[in-house]
Amino acid sequence: MTIEPLALDLTGVDIQGENARIRARGPVTLVELMGVPAWSVTDADVLKRLLADPRVSKDPAQHWAAFGNGEVTPEWPLFPWVAATNMFTAYGADHRRLRKLVSPAFTHRRTMALRPRIEEIVNTLLDNLAATPAGETVDLREGFAYPVPIQVLTELMGVPEDREPALRVCVARFFDTEISPEAAGANYLEMFGLIEELVAFKRDNPGDDMTSVLIATRDEDGERLTEKEMVDTLMLVINAGHETTVNLLDQAIVALLTHPEQLAAVRAGEVTWDDVIEETLRYEAPVAHLPLRYAVEDIEIDGIHIPKGQAILASYAAAGRDPKLHGETSESFDITRVNKDHLSFGHGVHHCIGAPLARLEATIALPALFNRFPDLHLADPTALSPVIGFISNGHRDLPARLTAN
Repeated sequence: MTIEPLALDLTGVDIQGENARIRARGPVTLVELMGVPAWSVTDADVLKRLLADPRVSKDPAQHWAAFGNGEVTPEWPLFPWVAATNMFTAYGADHRRLRKLVSPAFTHRRTMALRPRIEEIVNTLLDNLAATPAGETVDLREGFAYPVPIQVLTELMGVPEDREPALRVCVARFFDTEISPEAAGANYLEMFGLIEELVAFKRDNPGDDMTSVLIATRDEDGERLTEKEMVDTLMLVINAGHETTVNLLDQAIVALLTHPEQLAAVRAGEVTWDDVIEETLRYEAPVAHLPLRYAVEDIEIDGIHIPKGQAILASYAAAGRDPKLHGETSESFDITRVNKDHLSFGHGVHHCIGAPLARLEATIALPALFNRFPDLHLADPTALSPVIGFISNGHRDLPARLTAN
């Protein structure tokens, strides 16, 4: 009997509820993304194995039949997610070449060197929040969770200050899976143009920034990133690096403020901020579903057959709450749990190269916020609304009050 694919709710109004419905159909099940079928993987063990399997590709041109035969066109709203030419969509030797060329911009030394600047950015934002008149509501997403990573990333990339606002608008649109295909295409072109301008500027005005490093880096054979690879790589960095960290901060703030006993435990030093961060990543993966991967050949896994050339959707938010891995408490936020394993930064050769930076930002920003405002509380925990879309897993805003009154 053929089971009809489950059409994903593009609004993302109930990501975890929908994940439960997907999981009920099995560890791997067919879903529909705006008319395009894909195999959603919600089982943590199965997903981890697929992410590390060389029979699974991220290159649609080589390995997605619907893309290769023209069924998936630029009019599809998720086209920018699959058509870029960078590490995100590369496979095999091509991916290894790109990763090697990009890695110098993400060394441990370069990441740790950002700590003083991240602290400065966080403290400035906290000073701005502290200027709010007593009793007034602040939006912690707009006023804190959002600007921390966008400022870190634009400075890391060397983006001129006057270009930051336009880039920020493009990033927000990129994750809105409800916008029209025309708007999604126009947004991609606008962002591509902004980054292209940045690369041209940095060729003439090199500095100690990621863009300049990428321009200068060559491998042992003298190869370097092509112009399109350069632009697409920087687009990947700002899109993936920003949204992931925004939602990590957002979800950690909400989780702690809605679990006061756990906030008290971390304040008392009974658990660490690393525990908070890892449990948040497990409990509410910043990216709920990540498009897309493709079966290089027929794959049989746990009794499921994924035909060659079909698409695979990594459902990270579902995998983080897999009861097979996390037991009966998988749906509960618990910073004291021993096993906080998650796949929120991916796994295998495509594990997020910027994960250490995201963790560093959260390690600095979260304790600074809660130490500065010990009476911080949500204005109305029942009124929080999710961001639009099934990819990004955060809230539209975080209305809160900084003082007890």
